[in-house]
Amino acid sequence: MNKVKVLSIAFLTVVTASHAQDIAQARKAIDAEQFDKAKTILKSIIKAKPTDGSADFYLGNVYLLQNYADSARVYYEKGLADSNAANLNNIGLGLIDLDNGNAAAAEQKFALATKSLRKKDIEEYLFIGRAYTISTKPDYKKALEYLNKAKLINPQDAQLNLALGNAYYGDKNQNEAYSAYRSAYSIDPSLIRAKMQLGVLLKGAKAYTEAIKSFEEVLTIDANYGPVYRELAETYYLWGRNEPSKYRQYIDKALVNYEKYLTLTDYSLSSRMRHADFLVLAGEYKALEVEANRMVELDKVNPRILRYLGISAYQNGNYEVAIKSLESYISDPTNKVIAFDYQMLGFSKLKKAVGKDGTTLDNALFDNAIVDLKKSAEIDPNGLSTNSSEIGKNLYELKLYKQAAAIFEFAVVNKESKSYVLDNFYLGNSLYFDNARKEAAQRDAVALKRADLAYGAVIEASPKTQDAYLYRGRTNSLLENDEMTIKYYNDYVSIVTEKGPEELAKPATIKKVIESYNTAGASYANTDKTKAIEYFNKTLSIDPANQYALDSLKSLK
Repeated sequence: MNKVKVLSIAFLTVVTASHAQDIAQARKAIDAEQFDKAKTILKSIIKAKPTDGSADFYLGNVYLLQNYADSARVYYEKGLADSNAANLNNIGLGLIDLDNGNAAAAEQKFALATKSLRKKDIEEYLFIGRAYTISTKPDYKKALEYLNKAKLINPQDAQLNLALGNAYYGDKNQNEAYSAYRSAYSIDPSLIRAKMQLGVLLKGAKAYTEAIKSFEEVLTIDANYGPVYRELAETYYLWGRNEPSKYRQYIDKALVNYEKYLTLTDYSLSSRMRHADFLVLAGEYKALEVEANRMVELDKVNPRILRYLGISAYQNGNYEVAIKSLESYISDPTNKVIAFDYQMLGFSKLKKAVGKDGTTLDNALFDNAIVDLKKSAEIDPNGLSTNSSEIGKNLYELKLYKQAAAIFEFAVVNKESKSYVLDNFYLGNSLYFDNARKEAAQRDAVALKRADLAYGAVIEASPKTQDAYLYRGRTNSLLENDEMTIKYYNDYVSIVTEKGPEELAKPATIKKVIESYNTAGASYANTDKTKAIEYFNKTLSIDPANQYALDSLKSLK
């Protein structure tokens, strides 16, 4: 009996040690962002020991990292049955509550997880701090509150210092973040992520040269640590955005490093989706279309793939596929729809409605596109400004002025946009030209008043933009508002006169000054003949043979 008892204890010891080793391997795989590998290890542990709550907790974490909250919840709830790991699984469920915006429910679960801790326990504080840090609705102050409780117990814990660094970084406290990361790596030199995070700090500070150097130092320690290549890719992308002249050079390096990241992780669907997100940022739509079709082969039903197919199809000119993919994605009420989804759908319909040369126009489809764009603007009012500007210009060049105006309305919402002044000018012109080619009875007075406001926005932001005064005068002339017509034409003449003889000598300017005098004269003709004669004589002082001025003077006399 004694011999059997001793053997049983020895066997249990081996099983426990093996279990701990397997958990350690799973945690290492999670850190390396090899999520499929981690899931395989953890599922094998659960299969061997179905009541192992710690394996449930880590498996739930993996699913949550891959944005599968429902699967994560299943494992966290299952793990509650293991009294040794119930605290951790309550923390996992609390993290889901945080993501859902239910902080009160999360705090209740965190209180359950910490109510019976021993004096030297820090793991629960550590994971609660991480939960507040990595939540989609983070609270870095709360994270630091819990992590500092753990620090009072064991300030020399490497994982704790890493978690502190992440919370301080999220809280925009660079100095404390640097100190915590450095301490974590000093305590445990095998904790490569802490070393990598020092480079992340530099990337966040736009010190791209130093960040690249820091990441390359990490690779001298472990050239197979995948996350570093992702950080390199993102750093080169940001660097390219900040140095447009070198954008292509840096984006190519970014793409190479991201591909390396994928080879060192697991090419799982979640990794591919993160890659797809990066390709969207980088504007690599041909590569995105290839990646999206690879993902379809892996999972034909994952809804996010429809988003990638829609975006890439739109950018590559395949509008039918774009519309079909994005409508399928948006129509599912379980999908989280963002402004960009409606934007891409609206632009796809718009492009199809207008066609390549603008000679045929599907008005119903165009109007439907505007509905989608309005939905996008409701979610993110400023998100449409840049893309709308370019599309509006294309429609304007095709002389589709009414349609161009509808798009420029989205562009001018963002007053901080670099093209705000020009977009307002295009908006005014689009409305003006759409009405100028119509008979008086068919003109849209509301649209013309909107054009007047658009020119007013140009003048307010850029008072020396002379043609804004000219077109404002023309617009008020169509509105038959003589007072404002005269005012803005006079303002035009004043602005060009201020600019000096060189400006006044330009043939285009001379022509517009004559227009200003003649239109002002015509506006005065019915109310003040003396003023009218004065303006027509101003025209003749520049162009003695101007027939309109000569005829008008004859009729006035």
